Amino acid sequence: MAITDWPSGERPREKLLQRGAASLSDAELLAIFLRTGMQGGTAVDLARQLLQQAGGLRALLDLRAARMARLPGMGAARRAQLLAALEVGRRYLAEPLERGLPLDNPEKAGQLLTARLRGLPYEVFACLFLDNKHRLIVFEQLFQGTIDAAAVYPREVVRRAMEHNAAAVILAHNHPSGVAEPSQSDHAITRRLVEALGLVDIRVLDHLVIGDGGWVSLASRGAL
Repeated sequence: MAITDWPSGERPREKLLQRGAASLSDAELLAIFLRTGMQGGTAVDLARQLLQQAGGLRALLDLRAARMARLPGMGAARRAQLLAALEVGRRYLAEPLERGLPLDNPEKAGQLLTARLRGLPYEVFACLFLDNKHRLIVFEQLFQGTIDAAAVYPREVVRRAMEHNAAAVILAHNHPSGVAEPSQSDHAITRRLVEALGLVDIRVLDHLVIGDGGWVSLASRGAL
């Protein structure tokens, strides 16, 4: 039976408009993007198949484009729609913190950084450059590495901080493994950056490690 033959209140699009997006299952939400199914099945059937093969909605959206392309029914147009929707969500979450609000605790910084860095298949080292009231000047991804590590150069971090006239910095990087627990090398680079930035009177407020389930604040652990 085609979705158009379903009762109006059970069709994903109409259900969303009548009851809100929270009332839809993962498969129903995904079906709205897919729009059509494959031969012999509806868009909801295809969505359920994709979610089962990927291991859930988050796992599906975290797939790299090349791997997503190997799933049934995931042509270029559908991949583009899903990846664009994911990026819209990330920017929506990050935007309120990019308007000069003070980042005075790990929760605020963690929200912004999780929206930007979680789920990336490679390691990225980034900085939040702040003014003397700890308001965000700019977010920058400074170094990008393999799935294992990113080479971080303290001299470059210092140079960028001085160019932005930053008074403070929050360091951050993601763990592509999804496990946010800091490594010994994470602690080591933090100490090097604290020392290098301290020479030019720029304070390191925190270093956040971003994983799939959240983040770890080195400052909260007394590691700064």
